[in-house]
Amino acid sequence: MNVALIGYGYWGPNVAKNIYANKQLKLHTICDLKESRLEKAKNLYVEHSNYEVDYKKLLAKPEIQAIAVAVETSAHFQIVKDALNAGKHVYVEKPFTATVKEAEELTALASSKGLIIHVDHIMMYHPCIQKIRELITSGDLGELLYIEAMRMNLGQIKKDVSAMADLAVHDLSIIDYLSDGKEPFYIKAVGEKKYNPKESLTFLMLRYHDFIAHIQSSWISPLKERKLIVAGTKKMVVFDDIKPSTEKLTIYDKGVDVLAGSDVEYEDYAVKTRVGDIWIPYIPEQDALYNSLEHFANCIRTNKQSDSGPEQAIRVLKILEHADNTMNA
Repeated sequence: MNVALIGYGYWGPNVAKNIYANKQLKLHTICDLKESRLEKAKNLYVEHSNYEVDYKKLLAKPEIQAIAVAVETSAHFQIVKDALNAGKHVYVEKPFTATVKEAEELTALASSKGLIIHVDHIMMYHPCIQKIRELITSGDLGELLYIEAMRMNLGQIKKDVSAMADLAVHDLSIIDYLSDGKEPFYIKAVGEKKYNPKESLTFLMLRYHDFIAHIQSSWISPLKERKLIVAGTKKMVVFDDIKPSTEKLTIYDKGVDVLAGSDVEYEDYAVKTRVGDIWIPYIPEQDALYNSLEHFANCIRTNKQSDSGPEQAIRVLKILEHADNTMNA
């Protein structure tokens, strides 16, 4: 299946690398407005790909079945719309679009043409996140209590989106995936605009009917953090994406037991903390981006909607839009 990549800037080289490595996909063309970026691509892929400045020329080529979009968020809507109108399946970087309205329009267009849109909510395809979902669905974690997410670094500060739109979108897609698409009934965000027209630091609080979630996103932190805590009534899990691949996921057999009965003294009643084993499960090392592109290819081959398709992306965007409206209110 021939895929053309539009955008070879910050994330595009990673997408190109994984398309090239995938046996179901062929990196037909790399497109970027900047010749200097195309020169870098040519040095890597030489005659294995074609190179183009104008993405619209790609859309007229019938041999290209799919378009991968790795440009700034503000440009997603028009490029994806043009690709769908040209009959191409679309892989697009997160966030899907700048607004829910744009996302809904593209979703309707793809549906009317029978085309696949795959939004790269990449963390859904990380083997550790898939293991956490397995622990939840099997009942090993018990009922969800809370999810705490921290995604911080010094940079890369983007001008067209906030840190929340750029970073929290990962954690929101994870929460959506782990909870089978549950939607919060309470959303509140605070943030600070530093060195940027949009917020470089945000704190997002979400209340669901059976658990709560807190997401911290920052481009102005001295520490690099990529951490997720998922607490259940039976066990708790910590996913630390900064650690080596063999140590990223830790499961804690810790929790709180409620004591009850007529012979329980008042001072002993209510709760008692429980501390059990701590272990690190074996997780096969996999590339989440490769898994994401493999899923995209399989969806096209089987004509099946993506697990991170526009419906999920719209749920995530609705949270981000609502949170943005509450920011510092």
